[in-house]
Amino acid sequence: MDEKGYIQIYTGNGKGKTTAAIGLAVRAAGAGLKVLFLQFVKSQYYSEHKALSLFENITIKQFGREGFIHSKPLKEDFEAAKKGYNFVIDAFKKNTYDVVILDEANIAVFFKLFSDNDLVALMKKKPNNTELIITGRYAADKVIENADLVTEMKEIKHYYQKGVQARIGIEK
Repeated sequence: MDEKGYIQIYTGNGKGKTTAAIGLAVRAAGAGLKVLFLQFVKSQYYSEHKALSLFENITIKQFGREGFIHSKPLKEDFEAAKKGYNFVIDAFKKNTYDVVILDEANIAVFFKLFSDNDLVALMKKKPNNTELIITGRYAADKVIENADLVTEMKEIKHYYQKGVQARIGIEK
């Protein structure tokens, strides 16, 4: 990618943050760009992994443990987030990817796996030609201030409230 890369944030309580990032990854891969799709706080297998793995120019990495953080993070959560953070730093130093997606990085900050200052420092280390996408609820003000594009997904109505569980191919 020869052009300047920007920083995009997808946040908010509505559905679609990761899905939007996946769409961007597919679009970028279709254009021949090299994509890193890195997920913090997740280690489960999702249907999108099967689809994204069909693209030879998309690399998928997960830095989380099995299960979700519901209240207090465990030592393993901090260790996994640090490994993911360092992986991104290394990728930026090598200028390996045209597009870097940090899925749930905002949640990692929310659970204090690393700080908002750490995430902003990472944003500032982004190579000029790399597009950076950060997803997750609760984007910190500092992160928003340092982004070029911020989209908030707002929940108006959701079928989870009627007891509908996550469905394969739609939510997972």
